[in-house]
Amino acid sequence: MPRKNTNYLLELIDSGLLSAEDVVTMALQYMSEDEVTDMMRDNDILVEDDEEFGDYDDRQPDEAQEWYDFDPDC
Repeated sequence: MPRKNTNYLLELIDSGLLSAEDVVTMALQYMSEDEVTDMMRDNDILVEDDEEFGDYDDRQPDEAQEWYDFDPDC
């Protein structure tokens, strides 16, 4: 499927009619916080240990859980 409007926005940026910062701001204001978080995760921007994003869950087990899964009696 052609990306008609995406390409148009990129052309507006290339021509100087819009700045990349303007387009990013519009997109981020349009997106929900969950969508922004998903985008950040998908692009490896969200850092698990970042205090600002303390609720980030990378779905990876910690070392204790890995050992338990390997040998519950351990």
